[in-house]
Amino acid sequence: MLQAGFELKGERHPIVSIMINDDKTASAMAEYMCHNGIYVVSFSYPVVPQGAARIRVQIAAHHTTAQLDKAIAVFISAGKKFGLL
Repeated sequence: MLQAGFELKGERHPIVSIMINDDKTASAMAEYMCHNGIYVVSFSYPVVPQGAARIRVQIAAHHTTAQLDKAIAVFISAGKKFGLL
């Protein structure tokens, strides 16, 4: 995700925030991800500081490399679609 150009917070923790910063973009991107088979939830103000919208993912030991690769591919697709990458 870092190599793709995303800003991450918590990359050394099982809960990782992909920083989107814009509330509407985070919401639209989460919806796009869900429609493409990756369940994520966006968080925006007042849950997080204004201008710090994000999508949080939780990585678990049972995720396979193939599942992680698919999630990364959909994130990259979404990042391009919504002008983050």
